[in-house]
Amino acid sequence: MKQLNYLLSLLIISHFGVTLSAAKKKAPSRIPPAQWIKTIDAIIPAKATVKAPKKQVLVFSLATGYKHYVIPYVDEVLKSMASKTGAFEVTITHDISYFKREKLDNFDAVILNNTCSDRKERHLFRDVLIHKADKFGSQFKELNTDQRTQLAKQLEQNLLDYVAEGKGLMVLHGAINMLNKLEPVSQMIGGSFAYHPPFQSITLELVEPDHALCKAFEHESISYKDEPYILNGAYQDLNFRPLLSMDTSKLVKVKPEVHELPRYMAWIKKHGQGRVFFSSPGHSHTTYENPKFLQFYLDGLQYVLGDLKCPDTVPKK
Repeated sequence: MKQLNYLLSLLIISHFGVTLSAAKKKAPSRIPPAQWIKTIDAIIPAKATVKAPKKQVLVFSLATGYKHYVIPYVDEVLKSMASKTGAFEVTITHDISYFKREKLDNFDAVILNNTCSDRKERHLFRDVLIHKADKFGSQFKELNTDQRTQLAKQLEQNLLDYVAEGKGLMVLHGAINMLNKLEPVSQMIGGSFAYHPPFQSITLELVEPDHALCKAFEHESISYKDEPYILNGAYQDLNFRPLLSMDTSKLVKVKPEVHELPRYMAWIKKHGQGRVFFSSPGHSHTTYENPKFLQFYLDGLQYVLGDLKCPDTVPKK
C-alpha cells in the first residue's frame, strides 16, 4: 500500500510540474503590446537606404488557413517603418477586392503578410469566395457559384499580371502558400511550400556578403529560432538570386532529401518587368526585434519598389 501511495504521489507531482512548466511558457499575445510597439519603433532604421519619392504599398494580412500570431506584429512594424522613414505609405487590408485591378493599380508594391491558405486547396481567393465563404466572404453573397469561381481566377491572374507589368511583390514567411498549388505563382515567387520541421535554432549564411540586400547583416551569419521552411515546386529550378542560405546539418526532424539541394531562406528575382522578394524568416515576433532583420526587410521592400538597384539575375551555375 505504501508503495502504491508513493507512486501516486510521484504521478501527482509530475502532473503539476508539467502544468507549471507549461504555464511559464506563456504564448505571445495576439495583440502587440504597446511597449513592444514602442521598443520596435526605437530600433527601426531612421531613414531608407535610398532616397526616392514616396511610394504606396498594399499590405494584405488575411489568413484563411493557419493564422500566424505574428501577423499584427508585422502590420505594426510596417506602419512604424513607413512613418519613421517616410519612404512609403501603407494600406493594410484583409479584403480580397483590393486585388481587383482598379484598386491594385493604385499601389507600387504588395506585401503578403503570412497569408496562409487553407490546406484543402491552398488557394486563398477560393477559400474566401467558396470554401469558407460563410466566414470570410459575406460581401460576395450576391454572386453565384460560377461568378465566385471566375472572380477567384481573375484575382489570381491580376496578381500575376500586376507584378509582370512592373510592380513589386514582397512575400513574408507563410505567405508563400497563399496560392500554393498554382504553377505560375510558384514560378513568380520562386517556389512553393512543402513542409517545415519543428520550430528550432537555425543558422543562416550570407550567400553574397557584399550584396546590397545582405549588407544589413554586416558580414556575419545569423543564428535565431524559426520554422525552417522546406520548399518545392519552382524552387527546384533555383531561378532566383539567393540571399540567405540555411545550414541544414544541425536541423532536427527533416527528411533526407532536404540535403540534396541548397536550402535558401531569402532571395530576390525578376518576374517579367516586376520584382519579387521572398523571406522565410519571421514566424516569431522576436525576429522583428533584431535591427539587422528590420534593415533587411526595409531594403527588400525598397528593392521591390524599384528604388534600391542591385544585382537580381540568377547566378551562373
